[in-house]
Amino acid sequence: MLGFGAERLRADMNRLLALLFHQGVLDEQFLQLQQLQDESSPNFVSEVVNIYFHESEKLLRNLRGLLLDREFSDYKKMGTHLNQFMGSSSSIGAKRVRNVCVAFRTASEQSNRARCLRALELLEYEYCYLKNKLHELFQIEQQRILAAAGRYPPVQHHIDNP
Repeated sequence: MLGFGAERLRADMNRLLALLFHQGVLDEQFLQLQQLQDESSPNFVSEVVNIYFHESEKLLRNLRGLLLDREFSDYKKMGTHLNQFMGSSSSIGAKRVRNVCVAFRTASEQSNRARCLRALELLEYEYCYLKNKLHELFQIEQQRILAAAGRYPPVQHHIDNP
């Protein structure tokens, strides 16, 4: 029964990954990142992604702070933050986040504050969507690992006998 639970969880992971690829949220770089994970570093992907999330939160705060400053005019600094965000997003395969960064950078190169504000909103949305979905994926993966090791029983339906 434990093997069945682990296989069901693996199928759930594969369905979620397929959805994220179909939606364009992730690209093949994420698969390459997964290939670097092995038994000696079973949490490699989640650790790399968590570093990405930590750094991305700082970049989003910096971008938001720049745009909300009424005296803002340093589009070059904004471009630097966006280049960092694009690079780190590309490295983990966060395709939609990277694409929004490209559009955001174009708006900043044109010194178009209104488009930058809209791009920031979209970037925050895409980032949150990515974060929630990858969090869901990692939770399923942890459940699968525990189920495969026999330490986490799958949901069982108990029948009480009187």
